Amino acid sequence: MATETTNDTRLRRAITGPLLFVFILGDVLGAGIYALMGVLAGEVGGLLWAPMLLALLLALLTAGSYAELVTKYPKAGGAAVFAERAFRSPLVSFLVGFCMLAAGVVSAAGLALAFAGDYFGTFFDVPAAPVAIAFLAVVGALNARGIRESMGANVVMTVIELSGLVIVIAVVGIFVAGGGGELSRVMEAPTGTSVGMALLSGAIIAYYSFVGFETSANVIEEVRDPRRSYPRALFGALAVAGAVYILVGLASAIALPPAELTESSGPLLDVVKASGVAVPAWLFSLIALIAVANGALLTMIMASRLTYGMADGGLLPSVFARVLPKRRTPWVAILATTLVAMALTLLGDLAMLAETVVLLLLFVFLSANVSVLVLRRDRVEHDHFKVWTFVPVLGIASCILLLTQQRGIVWLFGGALVLLGAVLYFIARASRRRA
Repeated sequence: MATETTNDTRLRRAITGPLLFVFILGDVLGAGIYALMGVLAGEVGGLLWAPMLLALLLALLTAGSYAELVTKYPKAGGAAVFAERAFRSPLVSFLVGFCMLAAGVVSAAGLALAFAGDYFGTFFDVPAAPVAIAFLAVVGALNARGIRESMGANVVMTVIELSGLVIVIAVVGIFVAGGGGELSRVMEAPTGTSVGMALLSGAIIAYYSFVGFETSANVIEEVRDPRRSYPRALFGALAVAGAVYILVGLASAIALPPAELTESSGPLLDVVKASGVAVPAWLFSLIALIAVANGALLTMIMASRLTYGMADGGLLPSVFARVLPKRRTPWVAILATTLVAMALTLLGDLAMLAETVVLLLLFVFLSANVSVLVLRRDRVEHDHFKVWTFVPVLGIASCILLLTQQRGIVWLFGGALVLLGAVLYFIARASRRRA
């Protein structure tokens, strides 16, 4: 096979391997870990590290499928395009794309609730619901104004996000060295349920902290030597994020009992306070708020652009493809996704929102894993990464396993969102026929 050339795209290949690594690491680290450690403690007790490890292993399976598909089709736009190639069904391709869109909006709602919790409460004592809605309004306004995320800005934000997690690990290490903390809690199983079932339930929540790597498919045309760079950056970023998450889980269990973590909407802030190390609460809260805000902004940019793209392609009603004349931003798509995210914050249940994101993305990942196997018969002229066949097979099994562990209310909520998408699809289809 011929190797891939560097002139096979109109875009400039300016993203090196290290920059791609930081890009993926920033997407994966995100803000979920700052908010979900308390929710996770309610599921697994002191075994906070175990679902993190399990979620990492499950994420690596689907990452293997992405590594093959993205390097095989370096101009592809993600799982929806892979599904279109594999299944030749516009409806299936649409539903995969819409699941990604809905997951983004639901994730933004969850991040808004995290922003409005104890981290924001460090500065102002205001009810969470109006803060979350106001936060999303600001994000929507910035989105409509025209946000251009550069790789340099992503490096800065990733360093800020990572620094907060390093602070948690470091202060608890100092705490333990001084004779504090309770090491035995890291093996403290939850009561009232089996350890295996608790870990599976916890893995669903922990999985939320690992999603984000799939968005790297959107920049593959700008990556230098994607055949080599992409797999290394992808697996390396997931490994680093997993190691950090496991250490944060251990630190959290050592510093505080599960019951105290569960009651907090800013659990890592409480861990830092419990260590007794002189880290100003306002400083750590500011780091967490920056991480949450950056995650929400990136998520809403993705969701609004995906909405615009699907409308522009005739998969959603054409009204969503309208843009501001001067700003050239998709204002209807931004307005619609922002309003839906605002409505979802009124649920006030971060755990359910996180589980719904995972449910929707599991269908996307299931499609990607199946697509790898279906597209094995499709030959391309350039070299590409090829994963062992058992990896996508296990990826399919892992997605099905996690789907079976979802609560009924999450299935109902996620199903309602997908049904809404299907209705919009057929409205768009009927409009095109009339036109």
